[in-house]
Amino acid sequence: MNIMPSAYILLNTKPDAELEIIHKIKDLMNAYNQIAEYEIHGVYGVYDMIVKIECPEMENLRYVLGKIRRVDKVISTITMLVIEEQEL
Repeated sequence: MNIMPSAYILLNTKPDAELEIIHKIKDLMNAYNQIAEYEIHGVYGVYDMIVKIECPEMENLRYVLGKIRRVDKVISTITMLVIEEQEL
């Protein structure tokens, strides 16, 4: 089983900017669809949304994570890299 490097990013956004940010991240990810797969969801709670990113190479993952963290109106992020050896 070939497991790709992946990460979850929790995002806090400016008020009422969630849909705009989701569209910006979707556009960004469409530009990188050759190197990354993703899921994005708005959530209730301390954070406003969560993004899951998978890339074939860790270098690609780091690059895409950096781009997402710089999206306009994102206030803060927490990035959690998945421990590949513990995936089922």
